[in-house]
Amino acid sequence: MKIIVTGAAGFIGSHLVEKLLKHGHKVIGIDNFHDFYSEDIKVKNVLESLNKVEKLSEVLIEKNRDKKIKKLLEITQCEGYYLSFSDLRDIDTLDRLFKDNKIDLVINLAGLAGVRPSLEKPMEYEEVNVKGYLNLLECCKKYGVQKFIQASSSSVYGNNKEVPFREDAVVDFAISPYAATKKSCEVFGHVYFKLYGIDTLQFRFFTVYGPRQRPDLAIYKFVDRILKNESIPFFGTGDTYRDYTYIDDIIDGVMKGVLYLEKNKDVYEIINLGESDAISLKEMVEIIEMTLNKKAVLNRLPMQPGDVKRTFANIDKAKSLLGYTPKTDFKDGIQKFVNWYLGGK
Repeated sequence: MKIIVTGAAGFIGSHLVEKLLKHGHKVIGIDNFHDFYSEDIKVKNVLESLNKVEKLSEVLIEKNRDKKIKKLLEITQCEGYYLSFSDLRDIDTLDRLFKDNKIDLVINLAGLAGVRPSLEKPMEYEEVNVKGYLNLLECCKKYGVQKFIQASSSSVYGNNKEVPFREDAVVDFAISPYAATKKSCEVFGHVYFKLYGIDTLQFRFFTVYGPRQRPDLAIYKFVDRILKNESIPFFGTGDTYRDYTYIDDIIDGVMKGVLYLEKNKDVYEIINLGESDAISLKEMVEIIEMTLNKKAVLNRLPMQPGDVKRTFANIDKAKSLLGYTPKTDFKDGIQKFVNWYLGGK
């Protein structure tokens, strides 16, 4: 299949591109290299996903952003892969991509991430996450693309009291703009499924971690700061819980979703992809300390607005529909992340 992957230079996107290419699919990657975090990290992600990381110095030697991106695009053009440096809000560029290519499937991983930053820029989050998604759907409608996978989030559950979280739970009470954009996309996805027959899987990802993880996320930040003898931010009393899901398990779930859409029609499903094992903040820090054989210095801070108390996925639906079975427990996952970090990232 020829597949569009948005957010192709990101953490999850670069891993997915790598896996899709290994399975023989052709990929058009879309990314605008948003300055949410370093473009150099994204450059490396792209090259690693194409097994061309030895070319990294050729790109990073360019200090001008435009020249750096141009060099990256030159290096990455190859049989079966094309990287488009573009923004989902730019409907004209998207239209040309769809017009010039017979697309079989769109996987939308792009968007502004993070609960706390969304409190500061709710309008930008709506514009990127919702309008960008609608632009993709409009292109699918116009050019007859009838298969779509959308990255949703466990944040849509808010502080739902029933755990583990089931996909049929009421999720009308978001507590952050980020969560609200993800819920909006789920609703719009259903509209385009009903009106235009676009088969859709909405994957609610639960706290993904592993190699290439964004440096602003807790596991990366904690490992980095502990090794540098810096304090780590520790919000609340440590009794918040997250369902941490290793990147390989997430990619396996998405790939199973690709196969499911290939084989089935008249599909609209919301599916949790998680580990189904909630780990407390306190336990997470202790496991990282044990793995590093080094104690953390805690900077104790109050709970932050928008943060949920717990995430915990019921994955029965993913198991029954897709055959999804996560294989990496948290301790093993942390060890793999630390090995990657110490190996030079």
